[in-house]
Amino acid sequence: MKIYAINYKYECKRFFSTRKLKQFLTISVLTPLIFNSCKSDNNQQQQEDPNILFIMADDLGWKDVNYMGSQYYETPNINQLANQGMVFTNAYANASNSAPTRACLISGQYSPRHGIYTVNNADRGVDSLRKLMPIRNKTILDTSVITIAEALNRKGYVSASMGKWHLGDYPTHGPESQGFDLNVAGSHWGHPFHGYFSPYYNHALEDVPEGEYLTDRLTEEAVRFIENNKDEPFFLYLPYYSVHTPIQAKKQETEKFRQKEPRDGHNNPVYAAMIHSVDRGVGRLMNTLKQLDMEKETLVIFYSDNGGIGGYEENGIVQREITSQSPLRGGKGMFYEGGIRVPLVVRWPGTVEASSECDTPVISIDFYPTLLDVAGIDKQDDKVLDGKSILPLLKQEGNFEREALYWHFPAYLQGNEGTFRTRPVSVIRSGDYKLMEFFEDERLELYNLEEDIGEKNDLSEEMPDKTRELHKKLIQWREEIGAPVPQKKNPLYYEFN
Repeated sequence: MKIYAINYKYECKRFFSTRKLKQFLTISVLTPLIFNSCKSDNNQQQQEDPNILFIMADDLGWKDVNYMGSQYYETPNINQLANQGMVFTNAYANASNSAPTRACLISGQYSPRHGIYTVNNADRGVDSLRKLMPIRNKTILDTSVITIAEALNRKGYVSASMGKWHLGDYPTHGPESQGFDLNVAGSHWGHPFHGYFSPYYNHALEDVPEGEYLTDRLTEEAVRFIENNKDEPFFLYLPYYSVHTPIQAKKQETEKFRQKEPRDGHNNPVYAAMIHSVDRGVGRLMNTLKQLDMEKETLVIFYSDNGGIGGYEENGIVQREITSQSPLRGGKGMFYEGGIRVPLVVRWPGTVEASSECDTPVISIDFYPTLLDVAGIDKQDDKVLDGKSILPLLKQEGNFEREALYWHFPAYLQGNEGTFRTRPVSVIRSGDYKLMEFFEDERLELYNLEEDIGEKNDLSEEMPDKTRELHKKLIQWREEIGAPVPQKKNPLYYEFN
């Protein structure tokens, strides 16, 4: 399914590695369902032993970048990255909020294996409005999990995590305990504890004079890491806190967007300025690689952990909206497309064709096996990986096949005014079809995303055979992976007439 095309063409250059101690580690969330629909004219020679720069924004929606259609936000550097690499129009996060997506990415496993389904507790919202007792949620990634960083360390990579960790804290469960050699600003907090301006009150980030902006600081730290490790193979995981709440930006940049005319539900000048700060950081990092003559030796990934905070309606009540993912339905916290479909760009000169596009559905758990594949690292016998290497998509060679993608959320996530962003649900996408099973009332919803990207037309009654087929696959997957389903009734629930 093609949604948007790239507007600019850049010549795809061949290159040969000059660094013999580096290995290729691709962090691309590319993983298709039924077929390989990446478009390319060239198959470039694979770069050996590259550096890995994985940039992840927080809460950046599918439509919150120019190359996906926004005419209000400004992302010239991300646009240039897209023009120099491959854009994925059907990239997904493993969850609709941050902690479980990060756990899936770092572990290479679906949520039922590590037990992190949501942020904080699973019984969020008003007690009397929850029909079921949710499955207990974990908030810390167990150190027994072999992480991406630990796998790369076996091949001599120097690794750093800079920014939002959200999977535990120092000294037992922070990035340092999960294979990273360096941690900057990473803790169990899912947002800046004291806002985006120094002092930060973050034990993993030294404070500077008042007024420094956190996004700029993380970029500065990342640039320093690259410069200090230019002669070593490195894996730099850079999960910015932006554009997560609190919505705070520098005044000068905010004023710039106050002068712009809102477009298509994008109308928040402070949020726009936050996006622009992330984009400026991307530009500075790309300039650093260019100045150090490292572009051909560095794989760059740009991704987001879930959809943007978009408005939605429940029981006639319109919820808070910071941005819009239209034509997608919903936003962060929901398992409709607006909550889980995200921007993804991969640049790797000589292997990934410039200005290319891939429509094949991909997801967070694919990063891990892809990195192992391109780095030449064998999976440890006792390590379970649920994703699939997307190297064929990057190189645009051969076929890539997978039956389906899955999501599982046996919990509650509250909205405003006593509503819920999502109730307990399981989801499967197979080909163009997406089935959702809501556990409270056993309701099934079926959508054809090729024809109905906005998920407005429920086909479950119109197509009973397809509904049964996907429901059977979803149940079988839950049984195979051991996904717990909430069944116990909530004694505090009160059904209003």
